[in-house]
Amino acid sequence: METIYLGSGAEMPIIGTGTNTYGKEKNKYDGAITGDTTELDQAIAAGYRHIDTAISYRNESVVGDAVVKTGLPRDAFFLTSKIPGRPEHVGTDEAVHNSVRASLNALRTDYIDLYLIHHPWDNLEEMLYVWKILENYVDEGVLRAIGVSNFDETQLQYLLDHGRIKPATNQIQSHPGHWNHGIIEFCQANGVTPVAWGPLSRVQDSDRAMLTEIGAKYGKTWAQVALRYQIERGVAVIPKSHNSERQKQNLALFDFELTKEEKTRITEL
Repeated sequence: METIYLGSGAEMPIIGTGTNTYGKEKNKYDGAITGDTTELDQAIAAGYRHIDTAISYRNESVVGDAVVKTGLPRDAFFLTSKIPGRPEHVGTDEAVHNSVRASLNALRTDYIDLYLIHHPWDNLEEMLYVWKILENYVDEGVLRAIGVSNFDETQLQYLLDHGRIKPATNQIQSHPGHWNHGIIEFCQANGVTPVAWGPLSRVQDSDRAMLTEIGAKYGKTWAQVALRYQIERGVAVIPKSHNSERQKQNLALFDFELTKEEKTRITEL
């Protein structure tokens, strides 16, 4: 597994597994939590060590159970979670502290590798206030790195200008239907690692056909080509699948390289 160094100095596997429908009835985002770790067991067996969850997913405990169940040391895994930008989680100091403690307890760990503000809201000063609380947890070693998710250039710049610790990552929507080039370039220009959520979603048939054509040259699927493109431009990816074979395929990205011409074609999707 290739890794990418964050501005914090942390080393993060460049491929992680998304989990927002794991451990839930009928594999639905809003499904009841079942506690079933099957998908995570498969992913870990395939070689995933970067696991991405969130308070809003309600399944941090499923991730914690799956990790503990392996018997592997805690530092074998890179765990990401996220605090929602809702008043009950960020409205007061106590709300933020309670949220962080709840994540630690659910994940059954005494530290989290990367903790994100899950989404912005319409108050830059309030977001900075929450950020400063999270910075203190970095000082204590409880959060090894902190970042954001779904922030645009203005919101990210405000934290860069006024925060003490630079956001390590900005997890944003990026896939063949919407590469989101602008914010990715902005992040990279400012030393913030872009991470793509939903990297295989919303792909048009014509785009899939072109990616499939490129993949045929390498014996790869369209999905592997799309993920490889992201990695080659320095974007970490968080694909998700309930299928064990596709989970394995999403890791098999390091035995081919795209040509300059192929990357240009993909960029223009």
